[in-house]
Amino acid sequence: MKVRERLEELEYKLLSPYAAKSRDAVRDREEQLCDFRTSFQRDRDRIIHSKAFRRLKHKTQVYIAPGDHYRMRMTHSLEVAQISRTIARGLRLNEDLTEAIALGHDVGHTPFGHAGEYALREIIGHFNHNEQSLRVVDYLERNGQGLNLTLEVKDGIVNHTGTNKPFTLEGNIVRIGDRIAYLCHDYDDGIRAGMLRPTDLPEKVARTLGTNPSSMITVMVSDMIQVSDGQSEIRMSSAVQEAMDEFREFMFEKIYHSAELEPDRTKAKYVIHKLYDYFMAHPGRLPQEFLDREERWGLQVTVIDYIAGLTDSYAISLFENLFIPSKWGMG
Repeated sequence: MKVRERLEELEYKLLSPYAAKSRDAVRDREEQLCDFRTSFQRDRDRIIHSKAFRRLKHKTQVYIAPGDHYRMRMTHSLEVAQISRTIARGLRLNEDLTEAIALGHDVGHTPFGHAGEYALREIIGHFNHNEQSLRVVDYLERNGQGLNLTLEVKDGIVNHTGTNKPFTLEGNIVRIGDRIAYLCHDYDDGIRAGMLRPTDLPEKVARTLGTNPSSMITVMVSDMIQVSDGQSEIRMSSAVQEAMDEFREFMFEKIYHSAELEPDRTKAKYVIHKLYDYFMAHPGRLPQEFLDREERWGLQVTVIDYIAGLTDSYAISLFENLFIPSKWGMG
């Protein structure tokens, strides 16, 4: 018996009846199965080794061009994976599927965080980073071949936010785990930046979740496990859900929509708009791999794909090279 087959059997013996089983995973293009990795393990590995995942280490979470200890998209994705795997293990759900979704959920995110996402939405009318993440794994990685991920992983990626919920419980874990992660680590970074103090938290949030990021995560994770254990849906108790919702409103007011960060958000959106205008007018300046895609996708989609894939630092450097005069020596 192959290692993969033994692992697949163990899933049926050890996991909850509600867990997704890797033996049942479906891909758009059939391929030979691995001898020692399940389908969900392969998906996780493909995401980790993708160029889009590597670029996340230089993409903003909240603070543009931050110091070393602030979260970036990659550290955010790792924290979502850690939180979500803990929940999945507690509920005897499929950890490999959960981890793959968590690691891949933001691979289509723009430079400059949501400011970049909003800028592209202003330009073309419709742009969502979750949909771009699906596009990355389906079409853009591997020189346009895509990663051929399982439908279970792709569903979890595209539905980690928005109105539709994933069809697996593992995907629903990531959907909530993503929110737990960004609220708590953005709160932690807000304290580090001097924009927040623990005493600023609303009374219900502090009383129910605590004021320390680690304890907040523990409260929400343990509540999800206790309330969802043996159930066919993933949820929190009403008390913890209400506290989390109030925590989210607090973070939007104090951090995500704060006047203090607005100048950087405005500058970031300006950079995105200018880069879009430039490449639409000068498509020949796009990298060759993107020029090769233009016939299939059209110029606008190709330019959007290119800009959405940029890291913060590369977008700024590109803007400077295109629009800022060179500094000549005196003498």
